[in-house]
Amino acid sequence: MALPMTKATLEVAAGSATPFADQTSARAKTQTLFPLEVRGLCFDAGGRRLIDNLDLTLSASGTTMIMGPNGAGKSVFFRLIHGLLQPSSGSINWAGKLPSEAVRRKQALVFQKPVLLRRSVAENVDFVLRTIGSQSVEQREQLLDRVGLLSLSKQPARLLSGGEQQRLSLARALALNPEVLLLDEPTASLDPASVMKIEQIVADAVSHGVKVIFITHDLGQARRLASDVVFLHRGKVAEHAPAETFFECPDSEAVRDFLAGRIVL
Repeated sequence: MALPMTKATLEVAAGSATPFADQTSARAKTQTLFPLEVRGLCFDAGGRRLIDNLDLTLSASGTTMIMGPNGAGKSVFFRLIHGLLQPSSGSINWAGKLPSEAVRRKQALVFQKPVLLRRSVAENVDFVLRTIGSQSVEQREQLLDRVGLLSLSKQPARLLSGGEQQRLSLARALALNPEVLLLDEPTASLDPASVMKIEQIVADAVSHGVKVIFITHDLGQARRLASDVVFLHRGKVAEHAPAETFFECPDSEAVRDFLAGRIVL
């Protein structure tokens, strides 16, 4: 019988898991990128303002879910805070530091569509480990075991299912030993079993001190994983609240409409 996907289920699964790397157990004591402070952020493209005077402060712990209707600016916001796009105006500071290459090295970004090498599963992880100066077979096997792909380590990555490819993307991201994991709808279009496995991996990373910022359209997923929720609407923060407050008594009309299943324009 399948287990229901609840926050308690995910926490139990995460608590029984082996950490990705030994050093993650001390992560909460060594966070160097928080608070994240965004002030007056604007981004224009194609004659349109996609991010409009956005203000936001995020703390180091837990999972922040980013929600909002299509076109609200969620993915653009990710690329801005990760330093892949330059803002038109405003500021982004990770504990007072700009989104530089040094800051990006402490972060990992996973896209909705997996980006993998045309090599074996093991070689995909090895490639990332080499970028941080590691050739540890033990570390690679630990990562693959934790995402449930150790038995497929010799298989070409392109032959994996969609859910398996996304788990391999997560293993590659976590091989970087990031302080911050940015997830842009990583479970979109996946089957429920794959979604649950990925959520368990995310919950385990959080339990070892990795800060997760996660874009989703899935209300059930947000309820299971969120510590706090940021709701973007028309390029602005319409609401930012602890998860319980967001779901039980939101202040914003846009959020109330969204939670009720009404169309938010």
